[in-house]
Amino acid sequence: MSSRKRSRSVVEENRAECPFNVTYPGPPTKADRERHKNKKRKRDGPAPEEEKRVPIQISPFAPVGKFKSHDTMDLHYTIEPSKRWLDMTRYNSFVLNGTKYYSEGFVFVANEATIERQRAAASLGTVGPVRKSDDDWVARILEIRAADEHHVYARVYWMYWPDELPSGTWDRKKQIQGRQPYHGQNELIASNHMDVINVVSVTMPAIVNQWIESDDDEIQDALYWRQALDYRTSQLSSVSLMCKCETPANPDKTLIGCTNSECGKWMHHDCLSHDVLMRVYEQLGTDKPHRTVEPAIKEEKTDEEAARPLSPMESGEKDTQATIDVRSGGVQDSVIAKKAITETPRTTATPTPVPTPSNAETPLKSSAKKIRKKKGIDYKPYVGLFEATLKMNDGPTVWEIKDLRENVTGGEKEWTESANCLLCGSVID
Repeated sequence: MSSRKRSRSVVEENRAECPFNVTYPGPPTKADRERHKNKKRKRDGPAPEEEKRVPIQISPFAPVGKFKSHDTMDLHYTIEPSKRWLDMTRYNSFVLNGTKYYSEGFVFVANEATIERQRAAASLGTVGPVRKSDDDWVARILEIRAADEHHVYARVYWMYWPDELPSGTWDRKKQIQGRQPYHGQNELIASNHMDVINVVSVTMPAIVNQWIESDDDEIQDALYWRQALDYRTSQLSSVSLMCKCETPANPDKTLIGCTNSECGKWMHHDCLSHDVLMRVYEQLGTDKPHRTVEPAIKEEKTDEEAARPLSPMESGEKDTQATIDVRSGGVQDSVIAKKAITETPRTTATPTPVPTPSNAETPLKSSAKKIRKKKGIDYKPYVGLFEATLKMNDGPTVWEIKDLRENVTGGEKEWTESANCLLCGSVID
């Protein structure tokens, strides 16, 4: 299998020539190893071409996530023409335009877009020092070889920009292409896609860090990677899933943590915002004004009113008196009292249940929930009607809701709603 992903620039003025190609023959089979073991060689002669060992590259990348097909990104490779490559001298570093580059370091590499940009600058007379561009490729140097100072080459592993992910790339159980919603602005994807480049195409050094999500480290301005692409199978390594939607986190977007110690899960800001705006929309729709329900004011009771029993009076009964003196020894009184206890409903022995919605309201809410579950976060009927801003500074975390409906009069245009965990339902402090 050839390693070509990116079209090599053809040889012309200000383009870097590179005569080497990389292929992946795969690891030797058990039969090949047995044949190699049993075959006798002449001690004083060179090994036949078929008996040469296929080199293996131990991957410098160890993603936290897993691949479906392979445990590691290590791979066997060959470089052709092999003799020309092996006859060159290996170096630990090279110097280009006064900058020293090392093996195992990251670099920006020029491509077609870089050349076009340089040509445009030259035509305007604004040619200056080479600078990094978002169009530049990024690579990690694995090995440096040179025949002389005019023929210096680097064997590299490419780092992919998310936008470069080819069609048919496997992300867990689905095939994708290009950038996904969870990819950050400065995020790269490590790979075992190997190539050999002429070092004159290197534009400048690059700083690339590995981001391990479980460390809770903030993403810096430098480039970073957390995910890797196995070029042999077009599979991406898995990344951590979170929130109710069970999708990865985008490092450039806010995550909100549940403050309930028994939960402690992280949620996407967008998912929480969608949840509260859907609740507001289902309550107010397109034309109902919002009015805050004030708590009922309890009237103070007099001593006499407070002493009255809570049981309701039957119609026609006299007012309940404050106190009665009971005389012991009366048989009739004892019988009546016993009878009254027997007839008392026994249901009061259990606690009063929490009030539930009326039968007329229940089907409506059930239907609304089904719609939300079916359409998911892509269904946003509240757009242009309501806005939600998360306030986390003072006291409990709340959503500040703003009513954007110009056709609705009366009611309040701004109010707050509680922020609830999407997984356990607890109020987020």
